[in-house]
Amino acid sequence: MLTLVAVLPEPPLLVPELATGAATESAELRAACVGAAARLGAASARWVAVGADAGGRRTVRPPARGSFAGFGADVVVGLDPASAAVPVDPELPLPLLIAGWVAAAGGGAVSIRGELVAPDEDPRACAELGTALAAELAADPDPVGLLVVGDGATTHTAKAPGYLDERAGPFDAAVAAALRDADTDALAHLDAGLATALHVAGRAPWQVLAGAAAGRRWRGELTYSAVPYGVAYHVAVWTPLP
Repeated sequence: MLTLVAVLPEPPLLVPELATGAATESAELRAACVGAAARLGAASARWVAVGADAGGRRTVRPPARGSFAGFGADVVVGLDPASAAVPVDPELPLPLLIAGWVAAAGGGAVSIRGELVAPDEDPRACAELGTALAAELAADPDPVGLLVVGDGATTHTAKAPGYLDERAGPFDAAVAAALRDADTDALAHLDAGLATALHVAGRAPWQVLAGAAAGRRWRGELTYSAVPYGVAYHVAVWTPLP
């Protein structure tokens, strides 16, 4: 059964070895992510991590391992406590690297299965994947946590990676409100074309979440939402209600 949902961004600067001079500035974001992972780990020892990757739709099963070497530091993370003997996959996508890192930092000994979609995945396909995940987890007698990984717009300031686009503010305000209120309908109706224009990595994963959580009542908590470096990062936890 799906017992808890955690929503995190995917900046490599979460990893202290990669943050270097930004370690202090990213401390609040890091603490929020680790805190959400700790809650997810307390609720379940198995996670399904949903993220977007240019490689498109696929499943990555534990015990896989990867490294942040491509981002500047050879910090190795695994998707299962038993992954220490598994060769490092240099192509393990960023959402799963982040999943492995937060699991080690706060989630405890958890096993993570990755479900990846293309960043521009059609909203209907995202909803269908979410619905399939919900059915699978509903039939599972053991508790399973859902970890949803992805950034908001990268276009909030002139110095942001995607430069400035005035549409980023309203877009991420709507995302933050939807995550705060556990509003699956609002997530499901995010504008995919606008999200692509704003370089939003989280749109497709959030819409998978919308499909997975639809039909149930949730209490949403938005524990972090800000735009450091011109990129929107949202952290939220959804708890099922009776």
